Amino acid sequence: MDFDAVIVGSGLAGLVAANELVQAGRRVALVDQENAANLGGQAYWSFGGLFLVDSPEQRRLGVRDGFDLAWSDWRGSAGWDRLDGALAQDEWATRWGRAYVEFAAGEKRSWLRRHGIRLTPMVGWAERGDGRADGHGNSVPRFHVAWGTGTGVSGPFAARAIEAEKRGALSFHPRCRVDELIVEAGRVTGISGVKLASDDAPRGAPSNRDVTGSFTLRAPAVLIATGGIGGDHDKVRRLWPARLGTAPREMITGVPAYVDGRGLDIAEAAGARLVNRDRMWHYVEGIQNWNPIWSRHGVRILPGPSSLWLDALGRRLPFPALPGYDTLSTLRHLRTTPDLAAHDHSWFVLTQAIIEKEFALSGSEQNGDITSGEWLRVLKTRLGKGASPEVEAFKTQGADFVIAKDVDTLVAKMNALTATPLLDAAAVLSIIEARDAQIQNPYAKDVQVQGIHNARRYLGDRLARVAKPHRLLDPAAGPLIAVKLHVLTRKSLGGIQTDLSSRVLKADGSVLEGLYAAGEAAGFGGGGAHGYNALEGSFLGSCIFTGRAAGRAMSDLG
Repeated sequence: MDFDAVIVGSGLAGLVAANELVQAGRRVALVDQENAANLGGQAYWSFGGLFLVDSPEQRRLGVRDGFDLAWSDWRGSAGWDRLDGALAQDEWATRWGRAYVEFAAGEKRSWLRRHGIRLTPMVGWAERGDGRADGHGNSVPRFHVAWGTGTGVSGPFAARAIEAEKRGALSFHPRCRVDELIVEAGRVTGISGVKLASDDAPRGAPSNRDVTGSFTLRAPAVLIATGGIGGDHDKVRRLWPARLGTAPREMITGVPAYVDGRGLDIAEAAGARLVNRDRMWHYVEGIQNWNPIWSRHGVRILPGPSSLWLDALGRRLPFPALPGYDTLSTLRHLRTTPDLAAHDHSWFVLTQAIIEKEFALSGSEQNGDITSGEWLRVLKTRLGKGASPEVEAFKTQGADFVIAKDVDTLVAKMNALTATPLLDAAAVLSIIEARDAQIQNPYAKDVQVQGIHNARRYLGDRLARVAKPHRLLDPAAGPLIAVKLHVLTRKSLGGIQTDLSSRVLKADGSVLEGLYAAGEAAGFGGGGAHGYNALEGSFLGSCIFTGRAAGRAMSDLG
């Protein structure tokens, strides 16, 4: 054998597995179709959110949390319903889900600190839920943000891999595209593929696919850590579930083009069982990047609870389709409502006061203050006057933003962003006035206004995340702003079925010896640890958790 282990994919899950293997004294090959600039994969581009339970950061902000509450939230969100039969698709998913919540409520924080990951004091309240105690959503804030955002999570493991290469414990193989798993006597014993021409494209940018040769690498353990399908819109549409209506004709992309699902197809061809392929996680608050890195590059708005959300025809979205509450319920409403299916967009309507306090953009490059790790810079940006520089850049240069002092002008500008004018200014004004009437008191019958008041009871939201309740038509809070929102492709929630050692399973439920899967390729564990919904902050953590499990199990074969 050439190596003790071969890892396909140099994203977070692959790097964590490599770290475990190197620490165990194993010889590791790290293979990726992109160049070395892409070390860290999608995690590098992330906001750095990490799901933790009963952390010191939560307790300092007055949040009372624990495993029982978190596990109840996770189960209610996952909604696992494929549990019948000897080969149930959700059999291992449920085990991975519980194991991950135990990790998040136990050693996760100390493990992260030992590996160089530090947390900011901020704890966000993401996915506030569908309004049911036993349904989808986080009962309490759990979204911890790493110093350095995504770079602060992937960076320590990338640095360890680079240092291991210098010692000869790890061998990098960039620009090597895997086309096949080598299977001998029912066991995976290596990989084969082609070498691609050198390409010095910047991180995330498209690279050439010119073939210059071939390669083969052999090892007793091979890990698939190649991510999901979000960069391939054709695959997203092909797997789009009927429960979410029809797929949009036009989407924007939240991941680089190399997130193409090739690893999933290759594993399946070798005998791996893929499950829950119809479960996916796409955002409805996507905006076109005014400074794109990859094709159709989109960025997600991480909204606070105050923006008014209108559909393409100018109607207010119903609960729980509110900003920051229930991502997939909102997507389902927009794609299954009969007269909306022909339209691929919706709208936020807000004020300057709201954008300054509540708008955050997902991504390390969109949060320069936290990415820098400079605490004073964070205080100035998050607690000072005005929106962050990145948000202001989108407001002034983004194709999806319009600004006006009155509703008539705002709606006219909104209509100018669509092929045909769909909005009626008088109808939009009526909706705004009805909403504004509910703001006059500290109590209300409007569910969204109730949510705003509830959010401001949480210290973290009141300080840095939720604007003081005000009328949208209050001139002192203006000007008015509208944002055209697109569906943004992002995550696969299904994938390769694995046991709790990250070993890949075959169609008959037996182990495909020698093959492992981790991260998004494994549906973040077992082919569906999140079920139908994510609680947010759980993607990076489950890449870490599954990569760690894979690395430890693979070490036993070296």
